[in-house]
Amino acid sequence: MKPGKRTSGTTGGTKGARGRGAPRAAGASRASGAAGAAGAAGRPARGSGGSGAAGGARQYASRGAARTGRVRAPGDTKPAVRKTLGGEQIEGRQAVRELLIAGTRRVDLDESETVNDIVEIAHHERVPVQHVARKRLEAAARSEAPQGVIAYADPVPEADLSALLRRIPGRVPFLVAVDGVTDPGNLGALLRCCDGAGVDGVVLPRHRAVHVTPTVAKAAAGAVEHVKMTLVGGLPAALAQMKEAGLWIVGLDDAADRELFDLGDLARDAICIVMGAEGAGLSRLVRERCDLIVSIPMLGRLSSLNVSAAAALATYEVSRARRPR
Repeated sequence: MKPGKRTSGTTGGTKGARGRGAPRAAGASRASGAAGAAGAAGRPARGSGGSGAAGGARQYASRGAARTGRVRAPGDTKPAVRKTLGGEQIEGRQAVRELLIAGTRRVDLDESETVNDIVEIAHHERVPVQHVARKRLEAAARSEAPQGVIAYADPVPEADLSALLRRIPGRVPFLVAVDGVTDPGNLGALLRCCDGAGVDGVVLPRHRAVHVTPTVAKAAAGAVEHVKMTLVGGLPAALAQMKEAGLWIVGLDDAADRELFDLGDLARDAICIVMGAEGAGLSRLVRERCDLIVSIPMLGRLSSLNVSAAAALATYEVSRARRPR
């Protein structure tokens, strides 16, 4: 039934009741109109008589349909949404440029300023480009400064942890695990450091941690297209799996007695550097899975570095130790 007809039927019934001056008739007419509307919407109508009335009242419990969506039958649970790495919206010129150059994800592009090189790459890769007004682009942006360009892409593909742990001739695994980092700027900077230091993969918790948001992608300056990332249900269990594969698990904590620069030959072996969350540091279970806890020496008044700066020092220390002598 079309919306116009449904409105007409309900209004007509009410007018007829008022014309007869019978409140009961008006009530009956309104009920009839409501039943017609319910029938038009494809839901069991209340008060429709017989088993339909009882079935309609008992089969479906009111869950605030006008407020939250469709009415669900009892026992009809909401399907669980699997968290992914994200990365569907990329903002900022360098991040978008690397997305296009990598060519690993399907992309649509919106741009409003003179970004000729990005548009040229997009046309070369047959990526559709839409020119929009600056206000519209800024309204769609989820970072502070999109720099005149937003790309919409498929989610960042997840790497398989077992594949990251596999040894290849001439190279042993070098991983970084992140224990509950929630600041997108820190994660983006950390990913950029991992790309520069030659990290094989980054391990992220699936829950209670930031993933690839537009701010993360922008701060990473394109590193999300090149650094392999995997999501794990529980970081302690993932670290246990790494230990079984022969990796050394090294956690960073400012209270540790041993310094990062004393790793020595350990840095040349298969290793995973574990970075703690901002403020809280390493969680208890993660700390218990570590083979070694090291600190970065602080010679000034401050007691620690933020997680991205600490990750830069740690990853490049491992990279330095692995350079051919």
